[in-house]
Amino acid sequence: MAVAFTFPGQGSQAVGMGKDLADAFPEARKVFEEVDDALGEKLSKLIWEGPEETLTLTANAQPALMAVSLAAIRALEARGFSLKDKVSYVAGHSLGEYSALAAAGFVSVADAARLLRVRGNAMQAAVPAGEGAMAAIIGLEHADVEAACAEAAQSSVCQIANDNGGGQLVISGARAAVELAAKLCIEKGAKRALMLQVSAPFHSALMAPAAATMREALAGVRKNAPVVPVVSNISATPTSDPDEIARRLVEQVTGRVRWRETVEWFGANGVSTLYEVGAGKVLSGLARRINRDVATAAVGTAADVEAALAALA
Repeated sequence: MAVAFTFPGQGSQAVGMGKDLADAFPEARKVFEEVDDALGEKLSKLIWEGPEETLTLTANAQPALMAVSLAAIRALEARGFSLKDKVSYVAGHSLGEYSALAAAGFVSVADAARLLRVRGNAMQAAVPAGEGAMAAIIGLEHADVEAACAEAAQSSVCQIANDNGGGQLVISGARAAVELAAKLCIEKGAKRALMLQVSAPFHSALMAPAAATMREALAGVRKNAPVVPVVSNISATPTSDPDEIARRLVEQVTGRVRWRETVEWFGANGVSTLYEVGAGKVLSGLARRINRDVATAAVGTAADVEAALAALA
C-alpha cells in the first residue's frame, strides 16, 4: 500500500517547533541555518524563542513552517530514508505545498524560504487591513455554503477558500460580504459560523495582486521535476511537470484549497498512510474525519522521526 507525505499550513505554528529536531540532528539544524541565510535574518531565533505574535505574522509563519517540515525531512534522510523510494505522493495545505515541493526537490530550501517570504508579504499587502475577512462554517453542506456566498457577494467577493473536510469549510472575501454569508449559513442550518482572526482574505479573488507577484517570483527561480508527484491544492490531482506546478502555485493564491478532495484522491488511489511532516497534527485530524480507512502519523520531533523510520523500513 502506498504512502503519502503531507505538509501543514498556517495555523500549525508554535513557538519552539523544530528545536527538538535541530538539537538531535545536525542535518535538521542546517535547514534552519539555510533559511536564516536565505532571508538575511535569524528566523530560527523567532521560531524557537518567539514572541508568538511575531511568529504568527504571515510573512514569518510561512517560511518558518516550511523550515520545520524540511528539517524533519533532512532528519529522515540523515538516517537513510529516501523520499523517492518510500513515498508515492506529496501534498501540502496552502503554504505547505511549497514545503512538499521543496521536500521533493522542485525548488531548493533557500528558494522556498524566499518564495514564501514574498508570498506572505504579497498576500498581506493585497488588501488594506480590515477590508477583508475569513470565516469557518461548520456543519453545512457544500452547496448551501456556495449559495450563501453567492447571495452575499453581489458585486463584491465572497467564496469558499478552504474545503477542509469533516463538515468544515472556510469562506473568504470582502468583510461585509463574509459577515453576511456567515449569517446566511447559520440561517441555512450551519452548526457554527466563526469569524477567523486572520490578517487578509486568503485564497480569494481579492488576492489577485499577490498571484501576479508570485507568477513573477516563480519565474525567477530554478525549478526541477519533483522526485515524486505533488497533488496540488487547486486541482486535487497529481503532477510532476515543473511548468504545470508553477501555474498551479499561482492559481492557488486566489483559488480554493481542495483538501477534502485531496485526501479522498489519496484513498481512491491506494494510499494507506498519510504522514504529516512538520509542526502540529492539524492535517492528521482532518484526514481522520475525511477517511477513517487512511492511517495517519506525525513527523515533527526526533522521536517521531525514529518511529517513522521503523514503520517505513
